[in-house]
Parts: sequence; C-alpha cells; structure tokens
Amino acid sequence: MSRPGNAAPAEAGPSIWWFAFGYFAAYVPYSALAKALSEGLLGYPAVPGTALLPVANIVSMIGMFLFISALRWWRFAGTRAFGPLKLPWPNRWTFLSGLGTATVIVTTTLAYTFGKSVSIVFMMLLMRGGVLVIAPLVDAWSGRKVGPRSWGALALSLASLFVAFAGRPSFGLHFGAVLDVVLYLGAYFVRLRLMSRLAKSDDPDLSRRYFVEEQMVATPVVVAALLVAAAVGPETVSGPLRMGLTALGAPAVWAFTALVGLLSQLTGIFGGLVLLDRRENTYCVPVNRASSMLAGLGATVALWLYTGEKAPDLHEVVGAGLVIAAIVVLSWPARRSGAG
Repeated sequence: MSRPGNAAPAEAGPSIWWFAFGYFAAYVPYSALAKALSEGLLGYPAVPGTALLPVANIVSMIGMFLFISALRWWRFAGTRAFGPLKLPWPNRWTFLSGLGTATVIVTTTLAYTFGKSVSIVFMMLLMRGGVLVIAPLVDAWSGRKVGPRSWGALALSLASLFVAFAGRPSFGLHFGAVLDVVLYLGAYFVRLRLMSRLAKSDDPDLSRRYFVEEQMVATPVVVAALLVAAAVGPETVSGPLRMGLTALGAPAVWAFTALVGLLSQLTGIFGGLVLLDRRENTYCVPVNRASSMLAGLGATVALWLYTGEKAPDLHEVVGAGLVIAAIVVLSWPARRSGAG
C-alpha cells in the first residue's frame, strides 16, 4: 500500500468557516426534507424513515464519487495493486473510520423520522450536545491539553440536555430514537479518536488522504448493507427497504428522496472537512456542531412557516442556546490564540 511522501505541506485551503457555511447551507434543507417526507408534510403520503434510506444513500454514494473525482483527490489515497491495476484503497484505520461515518449517515437521516413526539431540535440537542461532551474527552485521551474552559463548556452542554428533557412530559423516548443516538455518539467517538491520531497535522495532504479513504468506504458500505438487509433481513426491516427501492410513490417523492441523499452527502463532505482541520477537537467540533445546531433550528422554523408544523419548543430553544454558549466558550481560546 503506497503512502504520501514527506513532501512540504501544500498550500492552505479554504477557511474552516467556509466549510462550516457549506455544512449549514446543506443541513437546513436536508433535515427539513427528511422530516417532511416521513410525516407527509409535502402533500404526499408519509414515507417510513427506513424507506428513505436506499435511494437517498445510492444518490449519496454517486455524489461522493463525483465530488472526489471533480477535485482530483483520488491521487491522495493509498493504493493497492490487483495484478497490473492499482486502485485507491483504505488502510485499516480509515476503513474503521469509514464504518463510523456510515453509522453517522444512517443514524442522522433516521434521527428526523421518529414522528411528531421527537422533534428535529430535540434530537439535535441529544446528538450535538453528546458530541460536544465527547470532544474534550478525545483531546484528553489523545494527549492534547484540555483547559478549564473546555470543562465549563462540557457543563453547559449537560445543562442543555437537562433543559431539553425538563420540557418533555415524560423522560421516555422511543427505543429506536435512543438506539439511534447511542450509535451516532459511538461512531463519532471512533471518528474523532482516529482523526486526532492520523489526520490532524500541518500537511493538508494527510487530511485529504484521510478524507478520501474514509468517504470511499462510508456510503458504499451503507448501500451494500441496505441492499443485503432488503434481500434477506426480517420483514420488519426488509419490507420498508424494499418499498424504498420499488414503491416510494409519486415521482416527486422519488425526487425529494434523491435530494435528501445529495444534501446528506454534502453535509458529510463539508462536516468532515471541518472536523479534519488541523486544530484541536475542542475548536473544530464546536464549529461543526454550531453549524448543524443552527441549521436544525432553521429547518424547524421553515417547517413551522411553510407546513404548519409545531414551532420550536421554548425548552428546546433554551437548550440550543446553551449549546451555542458552549460553542462560544470552547472556540474562544482557539480564536484568541490566532487560529481561524
């Protein structure tokens, strides 16, 4: 397997804040469309969340290959020879990170499809607040210094979760929603740990290599797993997946589902590039989480204005405010030190 050489670092790429803006711009319509399709808010019958996955992820996979090809980034990946043919090939760690990314892809789309009792903002508080909690822990494990402001931001993140739960009539959550959040956070822990170890450096080629190898694993694994589950899985799983492949409904529903997949890939691209910035996780993760948290609020407001869905709950808005406060606390030291 070939590896990039020790050449001088390439020129600096776009600012992390441009990637964050791209993440936000893709995330608003992505989360709003996934929610609207699963609840029948677009004038068509509701589509089960699982049924959205096959077409969305096939389109996402195509988008990934087109993006990397358009930028000519395949050259940064490691290669493996198959006779006279050399193909881009991940190493064991980027393969593992790709599996984590695959889990994030599926769990993120499903997070917005658990019905009216679980809002976009509430799920984002659980998922984004959880990753904010993980970030300083990963930095500490990776030997990066974690100061008192990081622990203060951790306290704000936990407070946001408390406020969000305080606004619910009960502490009960749909089992599927709980499992979705647990898998999402576990996958992010693996990704951040591996990124810290392998990809955060002053050489952008290392980050590009990691990005390409991770991406070339993630969506193909998701698509393959969905096709296998549709063919041989239990009926409760295979039924909706087969529906997603053959009977989504009106042509507009197919088009909207494909758009969900394309937007999902764009969030994966921009979000991944934010996380792969050379700076510590306690800077990059807040930038990433800020973009998606604000996008979630934007999507909820859009659904409220255009489809008559419930407006954001006060407790959820307060919780989101606490997450944003945690973001400011976490990122301020890095910004003051000249990063960014």
